[in-house]
Amino acid sequence: MKELIDLRYQTARRTRDELLAHLKSFDLELKVSVGIWFFAPGGGRFHDRYVESQSIPERIEVAAEMARYGVSGIEAHYPTEVNEGNLHLYKQLEREAGIRLVLAAPFIFFDRLYEFGSGSSPYEAVRRRAYETTVQTLKLVQAADADLCVVWPGIDGYTYPLGNLYYEMWDHFEESLAAAMDEVPGIRVAIEPKPYEPAPNNIYRTTADALIAAQDIEARLRNPVNRALLAQGHTLVGLNPEIGHVRMGYEDAPYAYCRAARAGRLPHTHWNSQPLGNYDQDLNVGVAEWQQAEALLYALKMIGYQGYFGLDLNPERMPVQKAIEINTTVLKIMNERINALPHERILDCYHDPAAHRGELELILAETMRPGR
Repeated sequence: MKELIDLRYQTARRTRDELLAHLKSFDLELKVSVGIWFFAPGGGRFHDRYVESQSIPERIEVAAEMARYGVSGIEAHYPTEVNEGNLHLYKQLEREAGIRLVLAAPFIFFDRLYEFGSGSSPYEAVRRRAYETTVQTLKLVQAADADLCVVWPGIDGYTYPLGNLYYEMWDHFEESLAAAMDEVPGIRVAIEPKPYEPAPNNIYRTTADALIAAQDIEARLRNPVNRALLAQGHTLVGLNPEIGHVRMGYEDAPYAYCRAARAGRLPHTHWNSQPLGNYDQDLNVGVAEWQQAEALLYALKMIGYQGYFGLDLNPERMPVQKAIEINTTVLKIMNERINALPHERILDCYHDPAAHRGELELILAETMRPGR
């Protein structure tokens, strides 16, 4: 069994001097992963696809080209994009290009079967199918030596507020996921919260919702392997926050990601950009709200984040290779910028705001100076 990645470092508190020393000495390692699902976007509700469809072997060939941009990980859904029959192609990608399968996610949101939800469905047969798919996904994560399983309950939730059995909805989903985790113990799962879309109201709308769900799911775990890991202070249910989803819910990105990290529940992150509110756009990082992404990167530097930076994009009108080039370049630029920030002045603004009125605004202005 793969050793569980230790996230307990995320819960550490530092004094001002310790944090300053950390900021001066710690550099984020930009381990970039890409979701194979967006290599050939399939159109949407109001328009046809703009690019030709690609088979999984074709997409894996394209992925190999991305190593030159610093990509070292790939993400896929089970069983549509990765499964027992094609796992060898991902292993080959790792051997030849150094790009490993980082995570797998159960494909329990698209099929007609899940019209009324997956793990939270009122129909037992549907919940059973979602459970079985999740179990197989966890087994594949184990076989692939991947880091985790990400569960996005996008189709779970409700349309109208009247008459919902909320307790039952949450119980069904959490019982199903906990049972799957006990069937394949020792594998970390991360929930990806989202306010809405495709369900008009998603089951776990916000970061706080997902954190509560993580605790409730862990409380249901019974397998001795899982219980032993929890007793050692490890978390088995984390979050995979996405900038777009966070901003759809009017949350502040650095705040939301830090809420997960404070509990040792930030095994993975998803990156893109998104106008505040609005529908899920999966724009390139920094195209909208550059400051949100840069502030988030700085917050992760403060934490000492060691996980992947997963790109979750929708490059409908440009080659996927160009999108990867853009996003990896932007992340590198942002990383260089935050490393060059006056860390001591920034900490002074927090610790003694009365004596540093307007200083942070001046720092932000100075970072925009040409040739900085």
